[in-house]
Amino acid sequence: MLYIVATPIGNLEDISLRQAKTIADSDILLSEDTRSAQKIIIAIKEKFGLITKKNLHIQSFYKENEFQITYKILKELGAGKDIVLISESGLPLISDPGGFLVKEVIKRNIQFTVIPGPTALTTALVHSGFNSKNFMFIGFLPKKNTGIRKLINNFKDINKIRKDLTIIFYESIHRINNTLKIFDELIPDSNICICREMTKKFEEIIRGKPKDLMNRKYKGEITVVLSC
Repeated sequence: MLYIVATPIGNLEDISLRQAKTIADSDILLSEDTRSAQKIIIAIKEKFGLITKKNLHIQSFYKENEFQITYKILKELGAGKDIVLISESGLPLISDPGGFLVKEVIKRNIQFTVIPGPTALTTALVHSGFNSKNFMFIGFLPKKNTGIRKLINNFKDINKIRKDLTIIFYESIHRINNTLKIFDELIPDSNICICREMTKKFEEIIRGKPKDLMNRKYKGEITVVLSC
């Protein structure tokens, strides 16, 4: 059976007993980052005293090899293996690999389940204090400025119909300042909440207008919440 298992977005103490048991009982562990997988294995041993199977195989599973690995996994599922998919952090498939695998599993009527847990997008939404009744998650922003500008104009059109819509997205630390400059140009009165390194030691939540935030230096993983 296939298990889609959420893992902590930063603080390993957030792992649940159900997540830990599912990972410990698996035959194959698909992981976007095998180093993260090893940290999870150590955490479940330290927190719950659970030890993985001796023959557990940790398989690297990321965007570039997902297509190739998926068909090997389908054969293993057909042979009755218990397979767990985790991402580097949070819930798999949310801007992470796994979508193709799940589609193929559904197509073949292979049983799978989801072991839920935290995601950066909902954690950031609550941190922001913005409207949480109507929100849209758009993953990562386009890399090109023209794409960002087009997206902002779409937000404006949507906001005319759906007032108080909150937008959540992920952004690279290398592009965040440029993104904020575009926001300052096109939607200067918008409210921004930048959530950095959530649940980790150096967690930082910063709120303000684009002009207040666009000249800062940012490190680590970033989730941005926007209220136009």
